[in-house]
Amino acid sequence: MLPRLWPAVLTLGWILLVFAAGEGLMALFALAAGDGHADVFAITATVTAMVAGGCILTTKGRKFELNFRDAALLTGTSWVLVPAFAALPLMAEPVGLSFVDAYFEMVSGITTTGATVMVGLDDTAASVLLWRSLTEWIGGVGIIGLAIVILPFLKIGGMALFRLESSDRSEKSLPRVRAIATTVGQIYVLLTVACFFVYWGLGMTPFDALNHALTTVCTAGYSTHDSSFGYFNNHALEWAAVVFMMLGSLPFLAYVRLLRPGTWQQRVDNQAMTFVFLTAALVFLFALWLHLTQGVDAATALTKSAFNVVSVITTTGFASTDYLQWGAFAATFFFVITFIGGCTGSTAGGLKIFRLQVMYGVLIQHVRHVLRPHALNPIRYGNRIITDEQIASVGSFVFLFFLTFVVAALILAALGLDTETSLSAAATAVANVGPGVGPLVGPAGNYSGLPDAAKIVLCAAMIVGRLEILGVLVLFLPSFYR
Repeated sequence: MLPRLWPAVLTLGWILLVFAAGEGLMALFALAAGDGHADVFAITATVTAMVAGGCILTTKGRKFELNFRDAALLTGTSWVLVPAFAALPLMAEPVGLSFVDAYFEMVSGITTTGATVMVGLDDTAASVLLWRSLTEWIGGVGIIGLAIVILPFLKIGGMALFRLESSDRSEKSLPRVRAIATTVGQIYVLLTVACFFVYWGLGMTPFDALNHALTTVCTAGYSTHDSSFGYFNNHALEWAAVVFMMLGSLPFLAYVRLLRPGTWQQRVDNQAMTFVFLTAALVFLFALWLHLTQGVDAATALTKSAFNVVSVITTTGFASTDYLQWGAFAATFFFVITFIGGCTGSTAGGLKIFRLQVMYGVLIQHVRHVLRPHALNPIRYGNRIITDEQIASVGSFVFLFFLTFVVAALILAALGLDTETSLSAAATAVANVGPGVGPLVGPAGNYSGLPDAAKIVLCAAMIVGRLEILGVLVLFLPSFYR
């Protein structure tokens, strides 16, 4: 029996209505800015609103509630269909992107990957730049909701470890879920507002500050300039970005826990602390290497290391310099940390820190079992013992993550891309990072030079990576529809 489509259709309608409202807002902004794009955004807002209205009206009078099988179907279809409507303003003149390029740009934006095919950003209309940034910010909200509410119930990649304490579908639990969602939303907005004022105070124009605040907190990385953060050449701004990229890649439920009464151990998230210490160690090691081997002075080495390492490990994708110019070690280093990612429950992509913690625990357990075969060595995450089912879920995800990366890289190579570009583009797409290594997709490059077939493959990889792989895979299993 097929899952009921009406809940997914209704919810998709409301999602499209949000994007229609965003396009309408951009029409007003374009009119005020006088950049000539008001008509484009007005027309695309009307088209999107009409489709959204059709989805909502077709479900009128039907009584149903969204279950988690419906949610899985909705999640997969939304991340495929919504970028097509968000891409409409980019296809109109004078931007005039092809459908594949415009769709790639919006898939990259909504999945908060940050890879771009657009060039000449410094001369692009303000409303178009703001629309790119806004789609990333809206996508970040959706990703947080996905990680907090839906994926834990689908038991994807060990996400059940982070299932809300009272988030079943009973009426009693709904106020609890809504309260947490409201609090998380407020924190997301407050971080964005704070980031805007800090950027503005440190020298950005209000427009640049707004765009970069929207794309920093959601760890997405779109910029208003082709040279990204390198355009500003301001160390204070880079350190401010480091702070807010880190804040955006921490679990948003950790902020909720931090506000609760209790001891420090009860309020601090284990995953968040591990992530902070690991990032600090990587920043220090790379800064030391820069200072000792490249002759960069200590202060500059620490700044450049902190900004670029944090940008990649949080999957934000900003660039302040072309780190590939530092040689093969730098390129390899950044390629490796591309896979790490941030914390679950944040907008960051990658493997996620908690999965690395679990796999490290499995390794230690195995070593101890070899030394003491009869000893009991349960794997713990914080104060909880991890079950065999959760370990299997994490292991399955890690295997599928790298399998997806390998398949995507092989397809890109078959399409004629060189080895470096194939491996790097596949890794950054699946991990939702954005810039990779190599002249085409590196921090100084651009995805516009790739063939359309490669861009379509990367769109699929970005969506699959963002939906934690299993979220897409289940849609192709016959048992899902029974």
